[in-house]
Amino acid sequence: MATLRQRESGYWQAIVRRRGRPQESRTFATKSEAREWARQVEALMDKGVFQSSSEAERTTFSEIIDRFIKEFAPAHYRLREDSKEAWRFQCARLREILGPYSLAAIDQKLVARFRDERLNPPPSSNRKGVGESTVRKELYLLSKVLGFAETECGILLPRGNPIARIRKPSESKPRDRRLTPEEWDRLALQCQRSRNQLLYPALTLAVETAMRQGELLALRWENIDFSRRIAMLLQTKNGEVRAAPLSSRAIDTLKSLPRQISGVVLPVERMTLHHAFNAACIRAELENYTWHDLRHEALSRLAERGDFSVLELAAVSGHKTLQMLKRYTHFQAERLAAKLG
Repeated sequence: MATLRQRESGYWQAIVRRRGRPQESRTFATKSEAREWARQVEALMDKGVFQSSSEAERTTFSEIIDRFIKEFAPAHYRLREDSKEAWRFQCARLREILGPYSLAAIDQKLVARFRDERLNPPPSSNRKGVGESTVRKELYLLSKVLGFAETECGILLPRGNPIARIRKPSESKPRDRRLTPEEWDRLALQCQRSRNQLLYPALTLAVETAMRQGELLALRWENIDFSRRIAMLLQTKNGEVRAAPLSSRAIDTLKSLPRQISGVVLPVERMTLHHAFNAACIRAELENYTWHDLRHEALSRLAERGDFSVLELAAVSGHKTLQMLKRYTHFQAERLAAKLG
């Protein structure tokens, strides 16, 4: 039989003890509620199907995300230096909003409200709304954290992982911003005039190699083989080592750079490069242009040449699937149409 006792606060605590099982207890406002819960727990134990949610009720989201950062992320996420800042910000945002809740309280309704308020915050919150892509990333991280709680920590979530059962914001459309020849000349000139002497070489290498910013800033001299005209990229977005082919202009740019004792090809911080590039765009009177657009420019130029297949483009860009390269296939179609006459 379960034990029912009234606490000093006036609430009733139900305690269920069974041999071979940890003690289960819960507090209720009334004695009848406590008795009913105890009966349900005992019935499930008799059938051998009872699963305890006590730990999920005791553990707050703030506690589990701390464990996730300490125990899971270093070994499994393989965080790159260029992504740490954004990833840590996402963790901080999740902790700020969901931290006080117990894991048992994080259900579909709460997560759906989190999604909606991140997109369209109430006026009383004094927060700015964020884009759908940002919310998708936050929901993905939330799902990872809750999955970690279940699989790694052995904490039963009474309602399972709620992320799989809510509507996700739509994915943002790929950016297709390209500069006209005149705009490109203005940007190149302002990068050359920048006080940051590494900005123009970085711009040139980005367009000549299609490297991501993080890949470019992680490049070391020891990873470059001038005789084979390749650069080995050890820190990539998908975690796989990739060999990036080097054009003649890329090689000339690399050879013009002084070598630092650190061994890094471009010894500049990501945010320093970011601010220098943004300043150059402002001086060049360019709107809505980002560093990542340089990668799109690089791949577009390769596709326009007509002598690279989509598979070869994938080898250069490092995409694991061809899905993200579909927008470049129209260049291939134009080349085939010209051959048809």
